[in-house]
Amino acid sequence: MSKLGLLVRIEAKPEGAEAVGQLLRDAVDLARAEEGTVSWYAFQEGPTVFGVFDTFDDEEGRDAHLNGRIADALREIAPTLLAAAPEVKRTTILAVK
Repeated sequence: MSKLGLLVRIEAKPEGAEAVGQLLRDAVDLARAEEGTVSWYAFQEGPTVFGVFDTFDDEEGRDAHLNGRIADALREIAPTLLAAAPEVKRTTILAVK
């Protein structure tokens, strides 16, 4: 069982919501290429609110993801498409079904 996670909340500007959603859909291939990322989910909560939840076996995998290509892409679009910086929470997985 993976024991570490990240929960990321991303709020787009209204005019950037479609582009942010597409970026997240396209990012699945980048997540698949990350050896340390065990699972990766992108989701949408509302018209402009998105999120990512991912899991890792160790801190090295989580840190690599936080410094990887998906994070770089979010940093790149942040000034023009995001309403605020992504909110990143480190989590510990307690149970899995």
